[in-house]
Amino acid sequence: MAFALGDGGPVARETGRVYEITRQASLTTSSQAGLIRRPVRNTGAGPRNVMTADGVVLERHGRKVAARPTSVQQARPCTNTPQHRSSNPCTTLTRVAGKVSPCRAERSRAPFGGEDTEENVMSMLRRTVLGSAASMALLGARRGRAQTPTLRVGVLTDLSGTYSDIAGPTSVACVRQAIEDFGVSGKGMQVEVVSGDHQNKADIGANIARQWFDRDGVDMITDVPNSSVALAVAQVAREKNKAYVNSSMGVEFTASAQCNANTIQWTYDVYMVSKLTGSAVVRAGGDSWFFITADYAFGQQLEQTATKFIQQNGGKVLGRVAYPFPGTTDFSSFLIQAKSSGARVLGLANAGGDTINTIKQAYEFGLPKGGMRLAAMLMFISDVHALGLEVAQGLTLSNSYYWDLNDRTRAFNQRIRSKTPNNWPGMLHAGCYAGTLHYLKAVADMGIAAAKADGAGAIARMKAMPTDDDCFGKGSIRPDGRKLHPGYLFEVKKPSESKGPWDYYRLVATTPADEAFRPMSEGSCPLARG
Repeated sequence: MAFALGDGGPVARETGRVYEITRQASLTTSSQAGLIRRPVRNTGAGPRNVMTADGVVLERHGRKVAARPTSVQQARPCTNTPQHRSSNPCTTLTRVAGKVSPCRAERSRAPFGGEDTEENVMSMLRRTVLGSAASMALLGARRGRAQTPTLRVGVLTDLSGTYSDIAGPTSVACVRQAIEDFGVSGKGMQVEVVSGDHQNKADIGANIARQWFDRDGVDMITDVPNSSVALAVAQVAREKNKAYVNSSMGVEFTASAQCNANTIQWTYDVYMVSKLTGSAVVRAGGDSWFFITADYAFGQQLEQTATKFIQQNGGKVLGRVAYPFPGTTDFSSFLIQAKSSGARVLGLANAGGDTINTIKQAYEFGLPKGGMRLAAMLMFISDVHALGLEVAQGLTLSNSYYWDLNDRTRAFNQRIRSKTPNNWPGMLHAGCYAGTLHYLKAVADMGIAAAKADGAGAIARMKAMPTDDDCFGKGSIRPDGRKLHPGYLFEVKKPSESKGPWDYYRLVATTPADEAFRPMSEGSCPLARG
């Protein structure tokens, strides 16, 4: 059984076959292969809860598993221990009329309430033999399951904040889809998926990663939106020698001196979106800019990189303002500054809910009507969906994946769509799918035991193997950990041009894989030097 802690999470300790959980905050449990972990909360400040090692509250596709106890009551410790053996087998927790009852004490009377007659003694012996046989059969089944190697993948994401739509639950669904498409049942292994909410705080994200690696047996972590959190997790993965396939980090980690042999950066980075979007807008006449920037690692680097491409193409930046992240929802004062700057383009160096709020408020203040063009340096299809085509039409953006790009992307979307009907996958979700699929291929190639023992070795095997999946097609991973694939420049359609749900983009230009990202020779990653 595995537990994932959030801020002030629960404390668990094992005593024999019983786990005792004291109430603090929230708890995410891991189960058998193919089950998503759901929060289990103590709803009162009453007595402690007790659950057996295989008495976890589980859900499969939203339904509780009937074979497992679905509630726990106060129970006293089981006395069936080496120090407290009794002649009557002790049941740690038994299910009676939908409830869980505590251990049964050793009985001092005959089983039928009478005297110890020969008939009663023989009956008791028969029941004991049958019970022992059933226990041995169950133990053998459990040992058989235990002999099947188990791989654990942790989806560390934003489940409730600014990035919950561009990552969040849909990322978990895409990881599960990768496991299904890989056909893990026929590969002689089990794969478990654990999810956790880092709350956009680097310390919480690092603590969850450390606990997953140290105590819960997680072998690989993926997703991790919010670059500050992602950078912290990268260091934990290096320290623990575990695999880390990041889909959602925007900063150029693989081009920095912080890069390590345990991390792959899969989907995009600020270089890609700045080069494609910034250069295109300047060439279209947007030669003067004002930036509204999220004041943390990602926003700062996005603005700096975009400024370089703006200047290279003959443009200039007239002003900027940085706002506190996370927590800012009112952008009015920043928009007033942008409007008064006289710039032709408002550059948004933010993402997710912040991008949506900035654009909505910019329309309320009349910036587009006044001739100021909006340039969202990083925008996702869920953002366009939230804004609506009436507002988002004409926006230029860069992505590395779009569901209607080709036959393979449409096939993937068809498989996943029923599992995420209200939030069709964007490029970060696609990165979770593709990165997990490639990781599983590498594990199968090198052996699960070797992959679990050496995270850097698993990453090295991923780099050595060519990539191929329905979201990004054929590609490769550089020695510095940068996944290579084409970048695409899109323009948001007008309402009259859209032919159906989520039909939002028109492809403007394609940048080849070897040009979409910063050349390895320009970075400072030690791995690039061989």
